[in-house]
Amino acid sequence: MIILKSPREIEYLYDAGQIVARALKEVELALHPGITTLELDRVAEAYILKCQAKPAFKGYQGFPGSICASINEEVVHGIPSLRQVQSGDIISIDIGAIAKGFVGDAAVTLPVGEIDAEVQRLLDVTKEALDKGIEKALVTNHLSDISHAVQTHAEKNQFSVVRDFVGHGIGRNMHEEPQVPNFGPPGHGPRLKEGMALAIEPMVNMGTYAVETLSDEWTVVTKDRKRSAHFEHTVAITAQGPRVLTG
Repeated sequence: MIILKSPREIEYLYDAGQIVARALKEVELALHPGITTLELDRVAEAYILKCQAKPAFKGYQGFPGSICASINEEVVHGIPSLRQVQSGDIISIDIGAIAKGFVGDAAVTLPVGEIDAEVQRLLDVTKEALDKGIEKALVTNHLSDISHAVQTHAEKNQFSVVRDFVGHGIGRNMHEEPQVPNFGPPGHGPRLKEGMALAIEPMVNMGTYAVETLSDEWTVVTKDRKRSAHFEHTVAITAQGPRVLTG
């Protein structure tokens, strides 16, 4: 677990986070029916490199892309390919960037053209669950206060939260302690401290929370093949409250 000990370190993490935020925006602007996920990957990679940063995902534990692009029932870790997105799809885009030795990480789920009203509700509730979790990222709160807020909001809206994949600490490395589950009772786990940085990332499903990994050994899908949404921010714990570094 990294504790950011100086304002300069927080600003370096913020700089990495802002590159990620803008790369996500570039992908959103490029998104349209018929574009391939590989083309979206190239848009993000080109922007990150233009910022003199490095794609954090490319080559990480052998992952081949600069983004994770997960369509419809794909929860996370979709590999960019020649697959085209179609009107009515949703696509989760997860991007990481390394700048000045720090890592930013964020994700959004985007509609492609017109989508079903219940699918739009899934996106809205997942984003709201992220916001609810961030609200609990306060000094002296427990880690599971974040988890409980995410789970409560998702489940009261008749959706489920993925249990097999979680958020994480972040800083000089993409995955650091502690893990940040999206479920659990409040008041458990370590107390949050000033200088901690967390990647909070609800993964919310329309059906069961059960998931499985496809034969490519990366792409995670819902077991019932119902749709899933994923939103993520890198957040610093400060004395003034949570600071979103990828917004």
